[in-house]
Amino acid sequence: MNNNSFTEHGRFRLAGSLLLAGQFGYIIVTQLHAGGNANQHHEIFETYAHSRIWGLVHIGQFGSMAVLLAGLLVFASAFNSETGAGRWLARLGAAATVAALALYAALQAVDGVALKESVSAWAAAPEAEKAARFAVAESIRWLEWGIRSYQDFALGGALLLLAGAAYLSSQLPRSIGSLIGLSGLAYIAQGWIAGTEGFSAAQSIWIVAGWALGIIWMAWLTYTSRLANCASVSQK
Repeated sequence: MNNNSFTEHGRFRLAGSLLLAGQFGYIIVTQLHAGGNANQHHEIFETYAHSRIWGLVHIGQFGSMAVLLAGLLVFASAFNSETGAGRWLARLGAAATVAALALYAALQAVDGVALKESVSAWAAAPEAEKAARFAVAESIRWLEWGIRSYQDFALGGALLLLAGAAYLSSQLPRSIGSLIGLSGLAYIAQGWIAGTEGFSAAQSIWIVAGWALGIIWMAWLTYTSRLANCASVSQK
């Protein structure tokens, strides 16, 4: 193998490390998020209003997602030496990844700041103002549904495009591309449900499915890239 192949395997290894760190970080931080039936707005808004670590949790989620998406960008860059459709799929996947990051930043601004302020104002308002305050908070919640929906679509689209690049590449097992594609479909499903039902139990199922599939293909990518890298070193 040439030096270029060695560099590509190094990028896959770095991508796998970033992806796993971001995914596990996101899952851990999300466990600290105030919980309850997210579509029962009176109950959940009361819970949100009294959360003391709301801001830190959402900053942690944003940071973890940024690391995960940085891993996707590194992953996409490893296909630069490909020719034909694989290379263009990777480039389009990188563009969709950047869009997903921008949408996630907007999501956290709405959820992490605007929603928290609105539910806190509603919880503290005198009875005569509560209905109006609640209507504002619920409108912000629905805006959150919309941004979350399109962020999931963007991330799911990025994964599907990168799945195509991985499947066409001779550098990776095709099964990795297939798993990436399945994880992309899980995010597409999340996006559809968030835009039609909100944060329902059905969406939670697809969230867990996306996490599980993601961990599997990210770990597999890291493992196979390390093996390929060791083989490259031994042949030098």
